[in-house]
Amino acid sequence: MLLRHTTDKVKERKALTVNPAKTCQPIGAMYAALGIHGCLPHSHGSQGCCSYHRSALTKHYKEPVMASTSSFTEGSSVFGGQANLMTAIENIFAIYEPEIIAVHSTCLSETIGDDLGQIVAKARDEGKVPFGKHIIQASTPSYVGSHVTGYANMLEGIVRYFPEKTDEKKRQINLLAGWVEPSDMRELKRLAGLLKVKSVLLPDTSDVLDTPMTGSYEMYPKGGTTIPDMISMGDSMKTIGLGDWGTRKAAVMLDNKCKVPFEIVDIPVGLRATDRFIQALAKAGKVSIPDSLTDERGRLVDVITDMHQYLYGKRVAIYGDPDNIIPLIEFLTDMDMKPVYIVSGTPGKNFDKRIEEILSERVPEAKYKNGPQADMLLMHQWIKQEPVDLIIGNTYGKYISRDENIPFVRMGFPILDRVGHSYFPTVGYMGGIRILEKILGAIMDYQDATSPEESFELTM
Repeated sequence: MLLRHTTDKVKERKALTVNPAKTCQPIGAMYAALGIHGCLPHSHGSQGCCSYHRSALTKHYKEPVMASTSSFTEGSSVFGGQANLMTAIENIFAIYEPEIIAVHSTCLSETIGDDLGQIVAKARDEGKVPFGKHIIQASTPSYVGSHVTGYANMLEGIVRYFPEKTDEKKRQINLLAGWVEPSDMRELKRLAGLLKVKSVLLPDTSDVLDTPMTGSYEMYPKGGTTIPDMISMGDSMKTIGLGDWGTRKAAVMLDNKCKVPFEIVDIPVGLRATDRFIQALAKAGKVSIPDSLTDERGRLVDVITDMHQYLYGKRVAIYGDPDNIIPLIEFLTDMDMKPVYIVSGTPGKNFDKRIEEILSERVPEAKYKNGPQADMLLMHQWIKQEPVDLIIGNTYGKYISRDENIPFVRMGFPILDRVGHSYFPTVGYMGGIRILEKILGAIMDYQDATSPEESFELTM
């Protein structure tokens, strides 16, 4: 209701963010850690922080998300949380028996200056880490970056710790996954399998956050990248990182540590981004592309061709994480749609450059912004200036969609009011068909709902 009072007058804001198009770093760190087999994420801060991060992931994935916390009190908030973390490490290994504890910081522990590396080293020196068990850590203050930044920091922490270089080079490729759904992780492995490329996917949340109902609870599900696989990454032929924001830091770390060369490509969302991913994987693995993948590509092109009349010229407002929306924007332009308003709360200097490369010729009127003041208020104000035909983004866009009566497609994180994102991939050619089906469904539902009686058709 309050959004109906939003005006179309955009004013420069330097210190105020309204309805940010992002969430905080520790959520990303927790999600990355859940993609490791036998790993328990640990939040070094207050109980409230950990509860929020767990609930945010639980509501999106509809799965119980386990994590522990240092449980700061007033005393630890003033004098430091070292004693809390030391006790936590001892208790966690004794009670919950994880293979790995993945510690991430919070606003509170970062503000008081706790040094996670020093505390973890002290715990090892004092014998609080049992033989064969592991602790990794990442600095993830919520007051900078976003959940994507936290994901990237934890992924870098994993790579800093596990991969080892030996004299035995392995005929395998490292795939560093950006923030995508468990269904997408499974699809990435399927695509590599069709190419007959042996790969190690890190992290891997399939069979962790989309587990089948068996009637019994498992604290550590069967999914996740295993310790032997992570260690072997140091001997791989090449690393392919999916998404500049989410994976570059880890790819650089692995190259510096183990001399594994890397290439960063977009998350394979849509036609051309999937082409680039398949070509990069085929080249790195020294294999040819099978007819089965060519057929999948052809089906996607066929659907685009068949339904082009419903897509042509449609104006789209889109918001979300840079690694996800950049290839999606490219996909929309390939279908002759017009992404005119683009917002991402995640900072990064390459954002404007990438968007300009895609849109400068095809949609020169597009408005776009990323960083702290790139928020849902700005998106709504732009829509007030000139409406759009479709909104694409996470659940928080439903308010604008309702107030402005605009069709809405849910994509990104978090999706709190629908299901399917954990089970149906949006990467690869088949994922492209899924995205296209969702877009067409929203546009056609709106056409059915708003058409006058004399124009209401059985076949559209």
